[in-house]
Amino acid sequence: MKISHKAVEVEQQEWKKRRLKERMKQMLTIASPIILLLVWECLSRTNLIDVRFFPPPTKIIGTLFSMIYSGELFHHMWVSLYRIFCGFLLGAIPGIVIGLLMGLYSPIRHFISPIVMALMPIPTLALLPIIIILFGIGDFSKVVTIAGSVFFPVVINTTAGVINIDSIYLDVAKNYGASSKDFFFKIALPGSLPVMMEGIQMGQAIALLTIVAAEMMGATSGIGYLIWTSYKAFMLQEMFVGLILISFFGYLFSLLLRFIQKKILPWR
Repeated sequence: MKISHKAVEVEQQEWKKRRLKERMKQMLTIASPIILLLVWECLSRTNLIDVRFFPPPTKIIGTLFSMIYSGELFHHMWVSLYRIFCGFLLGAIPGIVIGLLMGLYSPIRHFISPIVMALMPIPTLALLPIIIILFGIGDFSKVVTIAGSVFFPVVINTTAGVINIDSIYLDVAKNYGASSKDFFFKIALPGSLPVMMEGIQMGQAIALLTIVAAEMMGATSGIGYLIWTSYKAFMLQEMFVGLILISFFGYLFSLLLRFIQKKILPWR
């Protein structure tokens, strides 16, 4: 009984230590941006940095609330979110399907790989003029631009995930007469998920980078349009509001994808 009681006490102490470490990590995560903003505020208020280029964060927050109150911010925000969401799906879904096919079937991989390798180094934004010529300056051209940026990291990581599946699973499936559908949905898809999710994480980050640049050309709304027009008019507080929005959505999407990853990949 004594040994059991001591073991319980040791386990409780270890749990408290882990809990304390987690709280410290959370505090550090919250503290770093707060300290950065406080330093920025102090430097701006004491004129140690040029307030024309780096207005105090309090003024930027005031501008943020005024833009929310006027409804202007929500208009730009929803337009960009719509383009990001549609472009992400348009790039990620074909990327997953083609990546699974390339990983499972060697002839398909050898046929498509040269095309992927040739097109991947070309920045999607470099193709934006051609995309605008083909699809106009409306939303669809922005969606296609984002889809092109998302497609390549997803297809490459998905293919790598399938190729790295232990061959024993494929052999067992063949011995039990698994159909092509079973190979696709019960072996390739779950087996490639860990590496595939890394590609999706990369894709969402690239989507945010792409939407800002895409909306700076041939757009009349969106967060990128807000940043660019504010910069040209030297309205830097509005420009920083747009940058804050992009940063916020990048962090939010990253947390969301990590949450999904924990749910579908609990062993990781």
